[in-house]
Amino acid sequence: MKMHENSLFAVLLRSPWWISIGIALATAAASRFMLEKFSFPEFYAAFIALPFLVIGSVAGWKQLRAPSAKRIAGRLEALRALSWDDFSAAMEEAFRRDGYAVSRFKGAGADLELTRAGRVSLVACKRWKATRTGVEPLKELDAAKRASEAGESVYVVAGDITDNARNFAAQSNIRLLHDAELTEFLRTAGKKA
Repeated sequence: MKMHENSLFAVLLRSPWWISIGIALATAAASRFMLEKFSFPEFYAAFIALPFLVIGSVAGWKQLRAPSAKRIAGRLEALRALSWDDFSAAMEEAFRRDGYAVSRFKGAGADLELTRAGRVSLVACKRWKATRTGVEPLKELDAAKRASEAGESVYVVAGDITDNARNFAAQSNIRLLHDAELTEFLRTAGKKA
C-alpha cells in the first residue's frame, strides 16, 4: 500500500521530525482539554496523538540516518567522475539487486530495459553527467516508453533538473532518480560508485 505523496502523513514524513512531535503534543493537549470537558479518560488524548508521534519518530530516524548535503555532493562528484562503462555497470548491478532482469535497450531514448514480474521499465542514464537537464531527453525517454509499450520509465541524472523538465516528468509519469536517492541507490552497487 502506497501513501499518496500529498497526504498529511506523507508531508510530515518529508518534514523535520520536530514538526510531527509538536503536532502530537498540541493534539494531545487539545484532546485532553476536550476529553476533560466531556468526562472521558485522559488516556484517549495520548491515543489521538499517537499517529503523529509515530510519524515524528519515523521521520527522525530517517533524518538521523540520511547523509549530509556535503556527503551527497561528494558522492555525486564521484559518480560524475566514472566512465560510462563503470557507471552503467553500477546501474545494472543496482537494478539487479532490486530484483530486475536488466538488458541494454536497443532503441533510442533509453539505455536500459528492466523486467520484473512481467512489467517492463525503461531507464535513461547515459546523460548522468549533465550539469543541467532540460526537457528534451525526457521527451525522448517518453517517446521510447510509448513506442516500446513499457509500463514505467526512469531518468537518471547527477546534475540539476530544470523546472520545465520536472513538470514534464510529473505529467509523463517519469521517475527522476537523482541527488540523495541516486547516491543511496548506487551506494552498495560496486566499489567505484
